[in-house]
This record gives sequence, C-alpha cells and structure tokens, in this order.
Amino acid sequence: MAEVNNEVKQQAPENQGRKPSFKDKKGDRRPVRREDSEFEKTVVCVRRVTKVVKGGRTLRFSALVVVGDKKGRVGIAIGKAKEVSGAIEKATTMAKKNLITVPIVDGTIPHDVIGKFSATNVLMFPAPAGTGVIAGGSARSVLELAGIKNIVTKRHGSSNRINCVKATIEGLKSLRTKEQIAARRGKSVDEI
Repeated sequence: MAEVNNEVKQQAPENQGRKPSFKDKKGDRRPVRREDSEFEKTVVCVRRVTKVVKGGRTLRFSALVVVGDKKGRVGIAIGKAKEVSGAIEKATTMAKKNLITVPIVDGTIPHDVIGKFSATNVLMFPAPAGTGVIAGGSARSVLELAGIKNIVTKRHGSSNRINCVKATIEGLKSLRTKEQIAARRGKSVDEI
C-alpha cells in the first residue's frame, strides 16, 4: 500500500507542466494600466451615415473629435466606423497626428482674426482677463482645448458643426505674434 501512495505522489508533479485552466489564472490577473495621455478630447458630434449599395443600406457612424493639451496645441479629425466607439477612437488618433500650435498671449489671442471654411465665418477677438470664453458650442470646444482663457467670437453663415470647428481651426492657424512678424520682416519688435 505504501508503494502505491509513493507512486501517486511521484506522478502528481508531472501534471505541473500542464496549461493552467481559466480558474487557475483568475487570481493572477493584473489590473490593465492605461497610459495617461497629456491630451484631453471632446466629441463634438456623432452622425449616422447610411450608404446605399446593391444589397441594401450599410449603416456607419462618423464622429468629429477635438483633441488638445490646453497649452497651445489643438487638433481635429473625423473618424468613421461601424460602431460609435470605433469612430471616436479613429478620430482621436488622427487628431493627435494633426496638431497645430496656437500662439497665446496673456491667456488670449494676439489679434483679431476671421476663420473661414466653406459657408462659415468665425470672427475671433482678444478679450481682457476675466471675460472667459464667449463662443458657440462647437467653436468653444476648440478654443478651450487650445488653452485660450479669454476670447469673444461670433459665427456668421452656416451653423454646421463640422464647418464651424474647421473655420475656428483655420482662424487659429493664421494667428501670428509680434515676434513672428518681426522675424519674418527682418526687423526688431520695437521697429514694427
């Protein structure tokens, strides 16, 4: 009898090479760590897009996402996918690749500017400290994520959210500081 028990004990370690079952792994799970991104994102709009094909209609979603670090860098992109979450993810990754740098002077923009895209015009004016961001919903998300604290805007023309966001970005792209203009002309800031 003792010999049989010894044989059983000797065979048990052989099973240690087996693949652990799901129950064995459950206790060893580590929490999934997500990288803390320096960028914040805002979903401006999600649209349902239907394409008519030979077999019927295909339903997809498009999402417009604004990404920024609130320190002068901001980007936008539109992502399309079969699910809303997939569209938002695509747009976020594309927006991070299309970042622009916005010159900010004392929490506002350096000068008046008009951003134009399609049938939308967005007028942007610098404002004194304490004014806050006075802007419509879609333009506001771009300006806040860019890190602008005080600004006054007015939209003219089309109220399409996508056009409004793109017009705001075009306006921010055309901003220049005194130093940039002086360097371009080959003069000092005092001479301008």
